[in-house]
Amino acid sequence: MVSLLYSFNQPTNVSSHGQLRISDPFNIAKVNSGIRLLHTGDIVLRTGADVTSYMFSQMNEHDKTYSHCGIVIIEKGYPFVYHSIGGEDNPDQILKRDSANFWFSPANNLGYGIVRYNLDSTTLHSLVKITLQFFKEKRRFDMDFDLRTDDKLYCAEFLYKALNEAVADSLFIKPSKMFGYTFVGVDNLFLNSHATFICQVRYK
Repeated sequence: MVSLLYSFNQPTNVSSHGQLRISDPFNIAKVNSGIRLLHTGDIVLRTGADVTSYMFSQMNEHDKTYSHCGIVIIEKGYPFVYHSIGGEDNPDQILKRDSANFWFSPANNLGYGIVRYNLDSTTLHSLVKITLQFFKEKRRFDMDFDLRTDDKLYCAEFLYKALNEAVADSLFIKPSKMFGYTFVGVDNLFLNSHATFICQVRYK
């Protein structure tokens, strides 16, 4: 059985609205039920409650629901989320590994989603290996949002490159193009034929 929502430290910079979301039994239940659904290789999505998150969600070409994403790896029976994030949440800007209940916390988020790909065991093993290698290399957040560089990765770019490398198909997840600029939005990760939503939750 995985740990409950409050078994790990919660974010410290929590607004009054965030405090209300944390204490709502509905939200606690939704976090715990979502955590129990997680498998290695799942893509987790969340909607941040701050202005920066709103700006990131606007990078999505079609579905602007989600502002951030990560990949799940089950370690000793508990799901952890690997993700790339910058700003005050991660001053050193290197790839992060957070417990699932910290990552899903209603403190600074309005909701979440879980997406699963139909990957065989060999591909899943490759995806985990690539993810852990990126993490070991301490790749930093890409403030320039430039797909041409690999030493720095923004959140959707991290998952896009890890997935495409794991399946050995550069078009498994396709990027978007707008105004001559090629980019990957969070919605590119779930608006494709490979992805299936396991659940979508909006906190109260």
